[in-house]
Amino acid sequence: MESDPWGNTRIYSSLLGCYVDNKVSNHITTPDAKGQAQAVKDIDAIPDASEAAHGILKLTFYTPEPVSMVLSEAEQAGYGAMVTSTRLVMRSLYNTAKTYSEEVGGVPMEVFRVSAYYQAPHGLNVVNLAAACPTGGVLFINNVISWHVPRRVTPLLDGNFEVLEMHMGINGKRLDGSQMAARGYTLSTTRHHIVIEIPVGSPDGHFKSHAPDYQYHITYSVAPMLEVLWRTTDAQDEIRYKVLFPITTPLMPQPPHFHENTGPEVRVFSGVLGTFLHDVVLRTITFSTGVLTVEESNARGFTVQEHNHPNGTKSFSLSNPDRLVTFYGLPLIFGFIILPEETPFTHPVELQASHQDVELPTITGTCDQNQFYIGVKYGYRGHNFKAMVGPRVLTAEMAEEYNFQGNSTHFSLVLPYTAKDTAFELIASDSVRTRVDLVLLDPINNWVLSDLYLSCTFPFTTTMCYPNGTMTAMAVKVESVPNLSPSRLTLKDQSCKPAFSDELSAYFSFSVDSCGTTRTFFDHYMLYENEIGLYYNKRVASTSPVDPEYRQTVSCYYMVNETQTVSFSSKPRSYEPTAEIGSGQLMVQMRLAQDSSYDVFYQAEDYPVVKYLREPLYFEMELIESTDPNLELIVEKCWATLYDDRMSLPLWDIIVDGCENPDDRYVTIFHPVVSDARVFVPSHIKRFSIKMFTFTKEEVVLKDEEGGVNFERSKHRLCLPVPLIEPS
Repeated sequence: MESDPWGNTRIYSSLLGCYVDNKVSNHITTPDAKGQAQAVKDIDAIPDASEAAHGILKLTFYTPEPVSMVLSEAEQAGYGAMVTSTRLVMRSLYNTAKTYSEEVGGVPMEVFRVSAYYQAPHGLNVVNLAAACPTGGVLFINNVISWHVPRRVTPLLDGNFEVLEMHMGINGKRLDGSQMAARGYTLSTTRHHIVIEIPVGSPDGHFKSHAPDYQYHITYSVAPMLEVLWRTTDAQDEIRYKVLFPITTPLMPQPPHFHENTGPEVRVFSGVLGTFLHDVVLRTITFSTGVLTVEESNARGFTVQEHNHPNGTKSFSLSNPDRLVTFYGLPLIFGFIILPEETPFTHPVELQASHQDVELPTITGTCDQNQFYIGVKYGYRGHNFKAMVGPRVLTAEMAEEYNFQGNSTHFSLVLPYTAKDTAFELIASDSVRTRVDLVLLDPINNWVLSDLYLSCTFPFTTTMCYPNGTMTAMAVKVESVPNLSPSRLTLKDQSCKPAFSDELSAYFSFSVDSCGTTRTFFDHYMLYENEIGLYYNKRVASTSPVDPEYRQTVSCYYMVNETQTVSFSSKPRSYEPTAEIGSGQLMVQMRLAQDSSYDVFYQAEDYPVVKYLREPLYFEMELIESTDPNLELIVEKCWATLYDDRMSLPLWDIIVDGCENPDDRYVTIFHPVVSDARVFVPSHIKRFSIKMFTFTKEEVVLKDEEGGVNFERSKHRLCLPVPLIEPS
């Protein structure tokens, strides 16, 4: 006997139970069985009839190999057998030693097959019995339960057959066509299966609450029945098959929804939490001061009520009429149990409200082409709050980095859109959408006092196309792929990795005839296209590659047979002023960065710096003491020498006519420069990196051997034919 929280009780009784009467009928019934009684003249090893209770002499089980037992052995193993003048019954529990599993039409089934030898008035008979019960075949699609049963159950049927009748029912009770239509049930056949479809939530089933990992879930259970009557076309035997098959859906998350009705104008905290099934009971509420039962909460002045809805669900409401004197919010944790198992689970909520006569801090923000500008006006509490910029608490170091300015009533921040605490939301070919989050929290309870989520679109060039057939591309870590490591990004050819990368971006430089770049011809131009992605070597069942978690397309267009026409005209010099060529001093600085971020540089006391062969060296050239945005620094030629004299031989070209040395196996890589907290005029800075190398004793360049060398700043033989800082 079993019961549910709604008071429904179901009683199961064994066919061989002590209180079951065996009614005499005029035909022999073999439930879930096939075969017929037949005379047996010569049977080896049949026990003496005196040992066989109820006339059963021997049982042969098929697992599928035959195993014989006398009746007493079978009963001791948990099987039941009985024969009367009109009936032969075999009973076996699921998962016994003499049952076996078999797939029939793709549906897993538990099979029980036995031959019973018994003494009949006219001689010794044997009956072959078989039962096959499905253990699967259930699909849950679009809130519909689909139960598939093989149209031909091979353990029961031999040879050709036809289906005479099909019926479905619920809880062992057959339904007619009108009842099925009213409930939305269908019974149909395919080439291989009989299919019953039941909508989740039909009135013949019931929902049940669960709380795995203390999270609220529900399931729906229903017990369909299938009846089939087959007739074999060879022996003209009729086989009636009936299956009772309880089905329960997988756990379905049902997170409760909290609707807040707090009204500062009436100074009352109020809210409704729901919905739940009827087997959920609210037991406790956790306040910031402790845990109270529902009864204790009502006694303390809170009004806790249960509300039952017509659809069979319930919700719970809470209100607190206390005056809002010192509260900013009311954090609560509702504690529930599920009956009858008394499974506990909780759900946290927070009621928030502010005094009408209290001014909370406010945040405003704007953007320009490169930066976020954020202003904060203090409330009545002054600067008594904790500020979160993105994921980090605003510290003194961050405040200096973000140009903090403040007084007794306000403070402001200026963040470059490439700052560490911003988030890239969306990247396009010529722009990037970036967001900065600023949240002000109560320092004690972490209540949210004010927040700002500011998104702006900034100009951003992801791809550069050069006349020599070189493409460069920048990929950034977007918020939708939070676990992305830019260093793991590759081009279509996964051996093509970033030239450099950091926590936020990856930079690629490659030629259009490499790295899996494709070429497409159009009428007047060619399109070269590649893709930056995060690829895996895993394969799905179809052996096709898994789609990359991150994908960014880069492309370059080149005109075909383009002819450039340049017009020229002159006017007398007297008609317009001309500029004379002048001379002056511009200070140029060259520095060696510690890594590809170009944030930290080696100082004088750090030299000599030890580097290994093929280890990257990151150089930065900067035009200093100038703020003219119309000036651009051009690195025309750069070389390295073996000796202190920069004009000595041997020498090795690193940059030739503003480009990498074509004879260098490890080509120089140029890195883009964008505006940030340090860089105000990107055209004043050039960055490039090379692989560390040395000269051999024969004074030739050595790049492919292991080892380490010293790199001394005092020797001006790195790149430019000038000292590290010199007017030019």
